[in-house]
Amino acid sequence: MKKKVLSIALAAVLTAGLLTACGSADTGAAAQTEGAAESAAQASDPAAESQSASEESASAPAAETEVESKGTVTVAATSVPHAEILEAAKPLMAAKGWELKVTEFTDYVQPNEVVESGDMDANYFQHITYMESYNEEKGTHLVDAGDIHYEPLGVYPGKQSDLSAITDGAEIAVPNDTTNEARALLLLQEQGLITLSDGAGITATVNDIKENPHNIKFVELAAEQIPRSLPDFDFAVINGNYALEAGLNASTDALATETSDSDAVKKYVNIIAVKEGSENNEGIKALVEVLKSDEIKKFINDTYQGSVVPYEG
Repeated sequence: MKKKVLSIALAAVLTAGLLTACGSADTGAAAQTEGAAESAAQASDPAAESQSASEESASAPAAETEVESKGTVTVAATSVPHAEILEAAKPLMAAKGWELKVTEFTDYVQPNEVVESGDMDANYFQHITYMESYNEEKGTHLVDAGDIHYEPLGVYPGKQSDLSAITDGAEIAVPNDTTNEARALLLLQEQGLITLSDGAGITATVNDIKENPHNIKFVELAAEQIPRSLPDFDFAVINGNYALEAGLNASTDALATETSDSDAVKKYVNIIAVKEGSENNEGIKALVEVLKSDEIKKFINDTYQGSVVPYEG
């Protein structure tokens, strides 16, 4: 009896093992079949291949277009706004193949000297009338390669703040260089403070004042010194770039400024100046084109809010 029971139990165990083995084999086979089917489906699906290729293409870095290097253009400039505008122009010049190198100066003499000597290609700091006067006085050979912008000259308050109530004997600081002094006097004449001799125009000096009903005392200083001396005077006439450097805004701080339709703007437009014979050099022409571009005009308008204005002439 015991032998019969053992035989039955052994048979049951063998049967169960056989069934388990068959189940495992069936499951593995099914998994392999399913994986093969998926692989075959992907291999035969062109859309999947296209998507995969697109994803790989999108993840690859875009090829950069190389611009042929044409050389370097060196420019001497005063810091505000000229050097700032030139900094904004650098990427646009690079796109044309030109490296733009800018050296900053704080006066109105050295930028002309380095261009006249040939040490630098151009300068950007002065208006055309100043350049012509400088040529006459120094015997230099600078020419206008392009008219870029103008900076309205402004009358700024010092000890007093109302031009219409100016006191007798008030002191007004004005630039001591020939053309900017004339420009200052013309602006003060427009405000009714003085009257200049007939024909004085852009060569006017304090000696050309014909009428001075308020007995104003004019103090002539280097243009770059006037902003920091403003508290010492009742009023001061300050060049646009030096006003900007001092944190002054012609649109909001000045009591009076040159208007855009005045003859002075045409005579005092800021230029790219080069030595005679260089005005048609390829690099200079590229620089002028960039500085008169819509991109730079927008930069000027957005940055200076009327204290610097692109010249459209």
